[in-house]
Amino acid sequence: MFSRAIPLCCALLLAMAPLLTAQKKKSKKEKKEELTQVLEIPPDPPAAVTVETGRLEFLVSPMSGKGLLSAQVREAIKALKSQSKGGQIVKLRAFVAGTGDLRRVQAIVSEEFSEKRQPIPALSTIQVGLLPAEGAQVVIEAVVVAKKAVNPHGLGLLSGMGGYGKEEPDQVLPMLDRALTDLAKASQVAGSYKSDVLKVTCMLSSLAQIGEVRTRVATAFPSAVFAAFQAQRGHGVALAECEGVVRLTKAPATPVVFMNPEDMAPSPRFSKFVLVGAPRLVLTGTQVAFNFEENDVRLAFQRMAKVLEGQKSGMKQVVFSNLYPISNRILETARKVRFEFFDTAKPPASTALVFEGLPSMDASLAIELVAVPQ
Repeated sequence: MFSRAIPLCCALLLAMAPLLTAQKKKSKKEKKEELTQVLEIPPDPPAAVTVETGRLEFLVSPMSGKGLLSAQVREAIKALKSQSKGGQIVKLRAFVAGTGDLRRVQAIVSEEFSEKRQPIPALSTIQVGLLPAEGAQVVIEAVVVAKKAVNPHGLGLLSGMGGYGKEEPDQVLPMLDRALTDLAKASQVAGSYKSDVLKVTCMLSSLAQIGEVRTRVATAFPSAVFAAFQAQRGHGVALAECEGVVRLTKAPATPVVFMNPEDMAPSPRFSKFVLVGAPRLVLTGTQVAFNFEENDVRLAFQRMAKVLEGQKSGMKQVVFSNLYPISNRILETARKVRFEFFDTAKPPASTALVFEGLPSMDASLAIELVAVPQ
């Protein structure tokens, strides 16, 4: 009887084998699908952050010519985290050169911070013509909230100084000297010293004289972190425009003071510099205008107004504006539209130059602001 049962059991096992194999494969497939489903897309960077003015520090990533854009962005973030010494990075501004996909910058920033369970910083990504290192595709500026107060009296935000000259594009030094002179004068008027200048960013028409540019900036402002790049691939005349941030050595008379000294060629369109003693600042990422009509620019400013409202601030509280247009036409449109939103009696400090491009192919302008809460 047992001899008959054994072949029968074998037959049943052989008959069930395909079914068991199919169930095993199905189980593996379900497990694989289940693992795939738990992967989460990193959240987007915040549109803006509110931070303590007195604890802000400024960093610039080293540049590397190794690898593609993605690898260079990761290395830059790693270096900035190391430099921050435990402080929280709250804002990044990435200047990208070359043909890499600018949209990768946001994805990598989100991944690098969310994977470490760190708050994602606000982000601005701008395409420039060229960076001053062979093979370099990105340089990133960072704003960090330090563990303790480092600017107890506040900060001075200095508009882009210098500008366009009549020289050939590779002759940037005359305009650079003008920019550095005006930055030093603004710092002096603010009651600070050259050693209190914390950051200088120079936008140039050519990097042919970058060695001398570095030397002159370091001599003028020995404590400043420094970033420089060629704003566009091609320029018709010389350009050297430098903006900066200075630590105040005494508190301003009011939380915000807009400065337009008569001996600094004041403009009704922007303040030369702004002294900020307010305890908190709002730092935004960029809001982008699509297409080139006036209403397209207006919509971008309206979106930015909503961003500031979410931070308990507003367009009348803006103290610094950066405009990143990709043509002179859209720049002039932005200059016209912005005073539908800004306080014309107290215009913010500003830098507004034509850049090479933006992350979106059909974007014409990006807007980035610093404001005080209401």
